[in-house]
Amino acid sequence: MILLNGLTNLDFLTNLFWFAPPSEGGAEPSPFVQLIPFVLIIAVFYFFMIRPQQKKQKEREKILDALKKGDRVVTIGGLHGTIVEINTEKKTVLIEAGGVRLRFDRSAISTVEKAETGEKLESI
Repeated sequence: MILLNGLTNLDFLTNLFWFAPPSEGGAEPSPFVQLIPFVLIIAVFYFFMIRPQQKKQKEREKILDALKKGDRVVTIGGLHGTIVEINTEKKTVLIEAGGVRLRFDRSAISTVEKAETGEKLESI
C-alpha cells in the first residue's frame, strides 16, 4: 500500500520511529546521530541535578549520624532544644526544650550546633 510521496507503510513507520523526515532519494540521517541530543540532555541532568543532590544527601546523613548528647538542634518545625537521648535503632532523638522532652525522628532535625562551642555546624 502506498501512502504519501511513494512511501510504503513500513518506510513511514520506520521514519516516524526514528524521528527522521521522509527522504526522497537522499541519505537518511543515522539513528545514532539523532540520539546524541538525548544522551547529552541526560548527562546534563545527571551532572547538574542528580549528582549534587546525592552529595548533599550523603553529607546530611553524615551530620545526622554524628549527633550526640548535648548538641543543640533546631527541628524543621522550628523547635529549639538540646539532645538528651539518641536511639540509633529507631533513628529517633529525645530533645529537651524548656523543660519539656519530645521525641523526634532524626530526619526532622534541620540545624545542628556543636555542644562545646555553640558554633553552628550545618543548616541541613
